[in-house]
Amino acid sequence: MTRNNPEPKARDVMAILMKIYLFTYNLIQFLGFVWIFSNITARLVLEGKDSVYHTFRFCWTMMFICQILAVVEVINPALGLVNTAVFPAMVQVMGRNVILFVIFGSLGEMQNRVVVFFVFYLWSTIEIFRYPFYMLACIGLEWRLLTWLRYTVWALLYPLSTVAEAVAVVQSLTLFDESGLYSIRLPGQSISFSLTLKLYLFVMFLGLFINMRHLISQRRRHFLRRDLKVD
Repeated sequence: MTRNNPEPKARDVMAILMKIYLFTYNLIQFLGFVWIFSNITARLVLEGKDSVYHTFRFCWTMMFICQILAVVEVINPALGLVNTAVFPAMVQVMGRNVILFVIFGSLGEMQNRVVVFFVFYLWSTIEIFRYPFYMLACIGLEWRLLTWLRYTVWALLYPLSTVAEAVAVVQSLTLFDESGLYSIRLPGQSISFSLTLKLYLFVMFLGLFINMRHLISQRRRHFLRRDLKVD
């Protein structure tokens, strides 16, 4: 009499749990960014251009939650849970968190500026295509229009969002100089945090290059694989 090997069943259960975990994460993020996008859009339509100055006040809580959760996107590939590169994910997550928590979160004077509207709107627009694509991929489904959008809209939106982030950094330099926030104080002098941000501007555009190259590679690989299946 032979016993059934429990290993395959255990692996099947783990695979199902992993799909549920990834699907749930992407669903939560999708709903969060849809809320942000819808909130900004509705206020723009109903209240007009004056609403852009209050974007942070109405959306910061949800954006903070989404960006804290986004750290998972660095952990997942690091643990081998998803088949993607760690470094591009880390560049995007950490870059956004610098803008959100260090610049917008720390400087009250930045929170009523128009640049917040553009940064939040561009981020949310990118993500309302990306997360549902990953949701469907978790359960082995593909919607061709969504796939095309996911692998195409970033070509315009990522550079635009990087430019908006760079504008936010530039606008914050004087504020950090004046406030002395995060400055390093030494005997007889002080090193302003704005110097770090000036260096970060270079890193930001280097990160854009890395992410664009990664996304172009992903796009080619995905559509080549799909074409080979059709053939």
